Amino acid sequence: MTFRLGCDLDGTLADMEGALQREATALFGPDVVLRPSGSPHLESPDATEDSSAAPATADPAVRKKGLSARQVRQLWAHVATIDNFWTTLDEIEPGAVASLSELRLGLKLEIVFLTQRPETAGESTQLQSQRWLAAHGFELPSVCVLRGSRGKATATLRMDVLLDDRPENCLDVISDSKTKPILVWRDPADSVPPGAARLGIETVFSIAEGLERLRRSLGT
Repeated sequence: MTFRLGCDLDGTLADMEGALQREATALFGPDVVLRPSGSPHLESPDATEDSSAAPATADPAVRKKGLSARQVRQLWAHVATIDNFWTTLDEIEPGAVASLSELRLGLKLEIVFLTQRPETAGESTQLQSQRWLAAHGFELPSVCVLRGSRGKATATLRMDVLLDDRPENCLDVISDSKTKPILVWRDPADSVPPGAARLGIETVFSIAEGLERLRRSLGT
């Protein structure tokens, strides 16, 4: 039976935060930061809560402040006007997409990329994502743009493993499917969410480490 691997895009392969930081700097100036040290992921475009300013960065010498909820909404509205924004992102780990392609060919895997990216000007989110993956070395990528539960999607697609950088997505997968989630955690090891291992969420600290574990588990 063919092994099916799911892989998230933003925060796992694609540096969305770096691209958003670039746009936030252009909009609000150099003294803002998307995600102060120790804070959770950037809010989604649907954020409705407002505040005057998010917490400042931990380093007082930097003197940068996180975006307010209003600024987050303004940022996402701006991103929606950028032609083919999703094709402009960098890889977090250069060569990771090509490594996934090699793994697919070497082990005859089926790989589906999952994302909840909002639409922007230009081509559809799916097509932008496919072009980005192809440009980084993955031929004929399959991209599923989700509008609901990631766990239900992995159950429907009968995926064996999912690589994702968000603990809440991994928990969703455990709750709604038989897919094994692997958390790609790039913050310090001592900040891995407590209980992740107990819940059956395996943690790796890079895509390279995650792929190496997959190779070993598949007997290669």
